[in-house]
Amino acid sequence: MSNRSHATASYSHETSASAATVWALLEAVPHWKDWNAGVYSCSLDGPFVKGSWMTMVLPDQEVIKSQLVDVNEPDGFTDETVLGDITVRVRHEITALPNGNHSIAYSIDVIGEGADEICSQVSSDFPDVLRALVARAESVVGV
Repeated sequence: MSNRSHATASYSHETSASAATVWALLEAVPHWKDWNAGVYSCSLDGPFVKGSWMTMVLPDQEVIKSQLVDVNEPDGFTDETVLGDITVRVRHEITALPNGNHSIAYSIDVIGEGADEICSQVSSDFPDVLRALVARAESVVGV
């Protein structure tokens, strides 16, 4: 097991869906379970703005509380989860591409003992989640 105290990773996927369509899916926190197999349920305590808290229940019923620490519609948002001495920040970013498509990127930053392992565990499904998000976004009429 690694004892590194800082680890990062980033994953992205291209979509023909509009930024507004992708943003609407990201902002609809209770519906994340519809396209993210790693979410059993998710709720937002208040509006989708900086400072609001999310409660995510994983398929194994583990409960994760995260706070929105940056929200910049329609470009992206960052959530932060603090687990004891470990801080996990995930940035969800939508970027316009020159070809008219968009890139959706998830970037993770973990600080704390064992950061490598935690970063790897938390982000292991990011490629699948991004593919499912893109499929859902591209299935919306009027993308």
